[in-house]
Amino acid sequence: HVQLVESGGGLVQAGGSLRLSCAASGATLERYAIAWYRQAPGQEREEISCISRRDGPIHYVDSVKGRFTISRDNAENTVALQMDSLKPEDTAVYYCYVQYGSTYQYKSWGQGTQVTVSS
Repeated sequence: HVQLVESGGGLVQAGGSLRLSCAASGATLERYAIAWYRQAPGQEREEISCISRRDGPIHYVDSVKGRFTISRDNAENTVALQMDSLKPEDTAVYYCYVQYGSTYQYKSWGQGTQVTVSS
């Protein structure tokens, strides 16, 4: 069973930066595509970035392109989300997500980390 734990959230002023980290136990994250999602109050959870397995293609939703960067640290078995030029509309709970197993039949979410951007 893969367990994910996010860290790095907090309160920051608009224009500031935060770096989120997703750590895993029970799996080597390099082998899997990892996604970051966020959910704002009253909103559906949305995928904002994904990095393919073994540093394959990277995807960003338009609203974060040019401001957020996803990356792997294989030595630490973590995936980071560097968030720069933060805006109040980035306020949300951020989650990392992985599908794994021989046919990617299993799903695992972290517990989430709160990001609050003040204006």
